[in-house]
Amino acid sequence: MNKSRRALNLLLRFAFTIALLLFVLRSIDPRESLATLRQADPGLLLLALLAQLASTALSAWRWQLVMQNLGFGQTPRFYWNSYFKGMFFNQALPTSIGGDAVRIIDIARCGFRKRDALYGVAIDRLAGLGALLLLAFLAYLGNPALLPAEVSRPILLLMAAGLLGLLGLSWLKRWAWLERYPPLALLRAISLHVHRAFSGKRLGLLGSSLLVPCFALLGFLASGHALGLSFGLATYFAIVPPALIVSILPVSIAGWGVREGALVGLFSLIGANRSAVLMMSLLYGLMLIVVSLPGLLVFMRGRHGMTHTIEGQLDR
Repeated sequence: MNKSRRALNLLLRFAFTIALLLFVLRSIDPRESLATLRQADPGLLLLALLAQLASTALSAWRWQLVMQNLGFGQTPRFYWNSYFKGMFFNQALPTSIGGDAVRIIDIARCGFRKRDALYGVAIDRLAGLGALLLLAFLAYLGNPALLPAEVSRPILLLMAAGLLGLLGLSWLKRWAWLERYPPLALLRAISLHVHRAFSGKRLGLLGSSLLVPCFALLGFLASGHALGLSFGLATYFAIVPPALIVSILPVSIAGWGVREGALVGLFSLIGANRSAVLMMSLLYGLMLIVVSLPGLLVFMRGRHGMTHTIEGQLDR
């Protein structure tokens, strides 16, 4: 993708983000939102920030385990630096260079092929997505009447389909005949890499994958209670994951707007205060930026020529 196309893509995502935020804000009373924020419990907000930091640290560790199992070597410090730097690009820099691209280029600069690095990033993403789907699916099964049936049933079906898809992907490695068809051969290659990634340190990988969304959702619980959204843990486990999954779609800047709209819409179905939900979502986005700041330090230390290297690699 050349520079002009990346600039256009970034401009469109900016416009879509602003449009979504304005749409959500139309149904919110700004004065009520500010009053809710002023009355928030600072202790619970600090707890939410610490929970998000724990979630991010576990994500960095999972990235390290995946890549080391795939044979990339490198030190734990390399992977933690790379992960936080990628997160900083995702959350705090409104650029067309995504955090995943930064991680891929970091690996490529160590002498590995970008395609092989891409497998590792994809597996790390899939592990996080699978854990989030599983927790939300179990939460919905435990409380099927939480949302109206016309909302909960499609969500349940989509989550079940996602989980089945991930399970099916893990089995494709057994079917060598897929190599005859290029698109299917790619899926089999991912399946083979998934098998390799989870062939060692399995307990650490599975444990970190499950704990990453658990800590993130505990952060939502703490910030929600700080703002007066006193719902139980199971409610947050059921409602927040679909909003986070939707925000992964690359249609806005770091999920802003998409996340707020989804959370306000879903929580309003159970009678939650829209202003408080909006503040919770905005605070979550700000906490992600704060947690990504170590990546700024890593980036500043190696900034000489780094941006040009990344731009050059992406232009190829």
